[in-house]
Amino acid sequence: MRIAVLGAGSWGTTLADLLARKGEDVRLWAYEAEVVEAVNASHLNPVFLPGSPLAPSLRAVGDAAEAVKGASIVVSVAPSHALRSVLRRVQEAVPSGTIIVSATKGLESDTLALMSDVIAAELPQARLAVLSGPSFAREVYERRPTAVVASSASPEVAEAVQAAFSTPRFRVYSNTDVVGVELGGALKNVIAIAAGVLDGLDLGNNARAALLTRGLAEITRLGVAHGADPLTFAGLAGMGDLILTATGDLSRNRQLGLALAKGETYEAYRARHRTVAEGANAARAAAALGQKLGVELPISSEVAAILFEGQSPAEATRNLMERTLKAEQWR
Repeated sequence: MRIAVLGAGSWGTTLADLLARKGEDVRLWAYEAEVVEAVNASHLNPVFLPGSPLAPSLRAVGDAAEAVKGASIVVSVAPSHALRSVLRRVQEAVPSGTIIVSATKGLESDTLALMSDVIAAELPQARLAVLSGPSFAREVYERRPTAVVASSASPEVAEAVQAAFSTPRFRVYSNTDVVGVELGGALKNVIAIAAGVLDGLDLGNNARAALLTRGLAEITRLGVAHGADPLTFAGLAGMGDLILTATGDLSRNRQLGLALAKGETYEAYRARHRTVAEGANAARAAAALGQKLGVELPISSEVAAILFEGQSPAEATRNLMERTLKAEQWR
């Protein structure tokens, strides 16, 4: 089976390697010419997955339309801010009925659209699925046991993606709640930034437990208002991904939070990191989406204020702790 992977960051490269080692014919599109050259010449991606030999059969290309030509499955792993422009490169090359798998966790900043909405708008001829769940690229590459979710409104499509990606070390469950799976994947990054802030301020285990619990409640509120099944947020794409990203040392979003707690600005942090912490853009988009849907998102709002409005992490913590007292369950 020919599979195209659009985006050669650490996650895109890892998924391409996983599929190639299963015996699939995989073409990896990379924006960076040096990545294309390195993958083809030495079977390495030294920019985004250094020190990690890739499947010898994996081929990289610099033309996105060439990558998707003849592919029955296209895996979209472009950053959220670049997704729409990447899809426009391949609009004419994707035949009707092609399965598009979104593996990007984020929201589009200006439209507040889910990645599935962007794909549906730019590639309406495709059949859509979403792949999400607790999965650090490095651990998947190292064949450490991982479980994720393939979600599609079509059970047939979800099961096709499940079969395509599953290995003895990469277990894929199916799901039909695309909105819930996507929002869980996007907003857990925001909560992970907040978790990094708390850890950086050395506020303790009680604070972290409270943050993760209330963060999950916040994600669920927004998801339900957006039409998601609340049970999705108790699963891999909700609680599972939140726990991993908010506590794991490999989490880029948690690392951003640690840096913010030490006084570094988001602009300075971004200037010295080539990879994207999706939670930064998602924080501002989530806060705006909450306002649009009439859903209170206090954690996301405080994270956005730290990132973009110069609010101190200590002040944000006080704001959350001193809010008007509430009942735990919302109605």
